[in-house]
Amino acid sequence: MAENIPFDRRFNAVPGVVEEVAPSVRRVLAPNPGPFTFTGTCSYIVGRGEVAIIDPGPDDAAHLAAMLDAVRGEKVTHIFLTHTHRDHSGALAALKAATGAPSYAEGPHRAARPLHEREAATLDSSGDRSFLPDVALADGARIEGAGWALSALATPGHTANHMAFVLEREGAVFVGDHVMGWSTTVVAPPDGSMNDYMGSLRRLGARPETLYLPGHGGAIAQGPAFVERFLRHRQARETAILRALERGPRSIPDIVRAIYFGLDPRLAGAAGLSTLAHLEDLVERGDVLTDGPALREGIYRLP
Repeated sequence: MAENIPFDRRFNAVPGVVEEVAPSVRRVLAPNPGPFTFTGTCSYIVGRGEVAIIDPGPDDAAHLAAMLDAVRGEKVTHIFLTHTHRDHSGALAALKAATGAPSYAEGPHRAARPLHEREAATLDSSGDRSFLPDVALADGARIEGAGWALSALATPGHTANHMAFVLEREGAVFVGDHVMGWSTTVVAPPDGSMNDYMGSLRRLGARPETLYLPGHGGAIAQGPAFVERFLRHRQARETAILRALERGPRSIPDIVRAIYFGLDPRLAGAAGLSTLAHLEDLVERGDVLTDGPALREGIYRLP
């Protein structure tokens, strides 16, 4: 199903090398490639002279040095976080110490819903649960800098505190991990919510901005059209889950084997969590049944 999304995995950015990716926007790639981070995390510098940094990236000395070198002779006045997975926020403390700039974000890392019994042990270990922003941003908040302005756009789903930032003058959106050009986004309960994610996709896609600057991989030039493909992909995944359950009650591993083809074994856990996210939504809507709350070890059936 994901093959219907026109992914572009041609991304030749070199870690530590500063690139201008849009007027007034520079990108520095972190050296943290992996199955979930692609070639690494993208940190962005907005403006000239007095600048903002969006997503400081992982706790990596070389990446921090590259960012500081990129803004040598300039003043960092704001640090924005799209969300608090450590590959985006790990360098925050060191960057704040080096620049004195305050952090801006939606809020702390948290579960998207109340936890079920014994579920605390399943929380995503990549989330920075110690984070508190210096400035908590409400949806729609507008932050002005020297020659730039960013508007906060709440986009929960990948995490409960995920927030995109609209660069008004350029017609661009820093979309974090909400939409990426190289892969679908992981939505993993209880940190993530499929219902929230779908709503956030619809909200983003209805906006006029066309240029998306993601947290991993290259820029997306036709953002709303890409979002529409993502929506159709998730709807098709939901349909595939329902068809798998037409053959009788199934566990999540059974469903994953039925609907994911050629899956990278390193992504099996993420596929299971994404399936759970869909099942949570389906159970809440009454389209799928299970005994008790929707859990990873549950057995699912049609009504």
